[in-house]
Amino acid sequence: MQLAWSLLLGLWLPCCLAQTTPSNAATRTPTRTPTRTPTRTPSSLSTPSASVQSQTAQLKVRLSGYPRKHNEGRVELFHQGEWGTICDDDFSIHNANVLCRHLGFVSATGWTHSAKYGKGQGKIWLDNVQCNGGEKSIELCKSRGWGNSDCTHDEDAGVVCKDERIPGFVDSNVIETQADENKIEEVRLRPVVAMSRRKLPITEGVVEVRHRDGWAQICDLGWTIKNTHVVCGMLGFPHERKVNKNFYKRLRKRAAETLSRPKVTVSAGGRQTSKAKANAKSKQSSAGKRLYLERQKNHFRIHSVACSGTEVHLAACPLEFSKANATSACRGGTAAVVSCMPGPLFMQSNGMKKKTRTSSNVRLKGGARVGEGRVEVLKDNEWGTVCDDRWNLQSASVVCRELGFGSAKEALTGGRMGQGMGPIYMNEVKCLGQEKSIWNCPFKNITSEDCQHVEDAAVRCNVPHMGLEDSIRLTGGRTRYEGRVELLRSDANGTQSWGLICGETWSTKEAMVVCRQLGLGYANQGVQETWYWDSSNVTEMILSGVKCTGREMSLSQCQHHKALSCQKAAVKFAAGVICSDTTSDLVLDAPLVQQTVYIEDRPLHMLYCAAEEDCLSKSAAKANWPYGHRRLLRFSSQIHNIGRADFKPKAGRHSWVWHACHGHYHSMDIFTHYDLMSANGSRVAEGHKASFCLEDSDCHEGVSKRYECANFGDQGITVGCWDLYRHDIDCQWIDITDVRPGNYILQIVINPNQEVSESDFTNNAMKCNCKYDGHRVWLHNCHIGDAFSEEAERRFEKYPGQLNNHIP
Repeated sequence: MQLAWSLLLGLWLPCCLAQTTPSNAATRTPTRTPTRTPTRTPSSLSTPSASVQSQTAQLKVRLSGYPRKHNEGRVELFHQGEWGTICDDDFSIHNANVLCRHLGFVSATGWTHSAKYGKGQGKIWLDNVQCNGGEKSIELCKSRGWGNSDCTHDEDAGVVCKDERIPGFVDSNVIETQADENKIEEVRLRPVVAMSRRKLPITEGVVEVRHRDGWAQICDLGWTIKNTHVVCGMLGFPHERKVNKNFYKRLRKRAAETLSRPKVTVSAGGRQTSKAKANAKSKQSSAGKRLYLERQKNHFRIHSVACSGTEVHLAACPLEFSKANATSACRGGTAAVVSCMPGPLFMQSNGMKKKTRTSSNVRLKGGARVGEGRVEVLKDNEWGTVCDDRWNLQSASVVCRELGFGSAKEALTGGRMGQGMGPIYMNEVKCLGQEKSIWNCPFKNITSEDCQHVEDAAVRCNVPHMGLEDSIRLTGGRTRYEGRVELLRSDANGTQSWGLICGETWSTKEAMVVCRQLGLGYANQGVQETWYWDSSNVTEMILSGVKCTGREMSLSQCQHHKALSCQKAAVKFAAGVICSDTTSDLVLDAPLVQQTVYIEDRPLHMLYCAAEEDCLSKSAAKANWPYGHRRLLRFSSQIHNIGRADFKPKAGRHSWVWHACHGHYHSMDIFTHYDLMSANGSRVAEGHKASFCLEDSDCHEGVSKRYECANFGDQGITVGCWDLYRHDIDCQWIDITDVRPGNYILQIVINPNQEVSESDFTNNAMKCNCKYDGHRVWLHNCHIGDAFSEEAERRFEKYPGQLNNHIP
């Protein structure tokens, strides 16, 4: 028992009674301060000095104005503690490129003049700016100098950036407050009990805030459950729990008794002597005494917190900081302790997961990482989106918490997580922050004039630290977003070493899990051969046969061989990944399929090319060619890219296959599967579509076409565009010649083998009820994958449809 208490004391005292604890240098966050540069000579265009170049990383740039999307707007710069604008005199696309890259976009697509996004306020910081386009910051371009301008705000310049993020670019997550040296940026829980240190996430412990080069505590006098609610939200937990204060009181009391009681030893002659007295002059005793006295000072960084409970960060709460000369800032109190309840996704106990449920009528879509995405809500059994008018952190936090995450760290507007499809249900959502669901918040219903999907709201939620990224790494790649996958393992002796994944059977699904585990977003590609990347000293294969669904949080949750079985065990065949912050997302227009479906009896002499491309059922090979016909179920398919990156074939054009009969290239062998299935799920007829002439048939307003397959052009689908395969082209059908009359399910799956990465594979399939009487066909209740609720799925096949056998 004495040993156990000693272990507890060793952990408790350093974290609670000391003023600060040293931080790990690798995790330090530098203090951000506004850039201050001397005013330049106004007489002519000036070239930035070396001192300016050393400060460019700290220049703050933002886009403002209305109306605008997230990747466009009036340019504003933060200089000498004040936001200001740029004059449009001499402005160019080169200037816009520099500014867009500074904001994290890959490039600019245009720029605007004459205050297109509205007139700014305050200073016009720069005028006659002339960049070459390669500068790292607008500060490094020639100009008339800071604050030297002959313009008015009618001439404020703006930029339009390409909606594609620079790989590895990290958005700032600093909460701006009025405090300067008392700014609170980082908070953590430090566990007291030894067992708690071994489990992640850490859900209970002493609240500590980063201070200077270490961590400091908060006095618990006046501490309320509202303060706990805010801290838990910051750390990724939706709910708080009561702390067992008696346990901590007993711990402190036992600590004081143990340290003040001299330890007694027995001499060889049986005489008891005080060990402390015997070693009074030793260095160890002096150090222990100094440490004990230091622990009794009870210095705390913050001694008063008064949160309302709706704040998304402790920095937003009223705080009273300890004065520099105070010696008893927490008289009669001790360090504040907090206990949090994790969401189901982060619980270790399966029993607790079953008891704790998240919302079934709110979800996130299109996000690259856990806890982020476009907000979608369920109404009348159909999913829709939320308009971003008045969208803020309080409303976003309500969504985050009801989904099992913490408070929101970002409330995103302008379709930042991709544009949804279907209805937009909510506008001007006004949550206070304490609501249980976004449906409990006041909002306005949508009319067609109010909002478009370019204004879909999204969130980034705080999530608990799980430490999943500590057991995996990428090596050899050109950037941190790619490389050979290496895993950390421990042998029987506890010795840790790194090993490789066998590349056999490795696919995009497994790569998606790796990228998620490392916090690197989506997987662009799962690589089976990594010979072209630099090798490290890791050569041993330790894992094979990995099979993931793509939704796991770490590779350890996927299936794999119990014993290593890898035929190509050389290092050059190790598994690798290429990750990305953005990716595509294909969705089929379900109503169009229902509107265009019909039956055609097509003569065999018109189907030679289709037979060559294997677009007919197997029985066609036994037909009496060229006499007779095949019965075809035909329909149009319009495939939209609603993601955040263009959809492009995995294979380069050097490997595309030319089909002379139809006169086109196939960039993917199987782009779409068409299946007719019985009620029990067995396939009764099938078809497939190769990606011939994959291109932008049309686009939303303001989006330009990029892909046109004519003359061996590039194939793909641009974000905001769609490719249309009309019902009257070859292979846009299912051969149902051998199908008997009855009730069936029509299923269409895009990118069925998941060869190309997408942000959401759950919306790649479409189902329809299909009734066939031998002459005509009815389609009804068509829906996209998870576009409807589970209740709607249970009702599937119960409702008769309308007669539909027209030929458009």
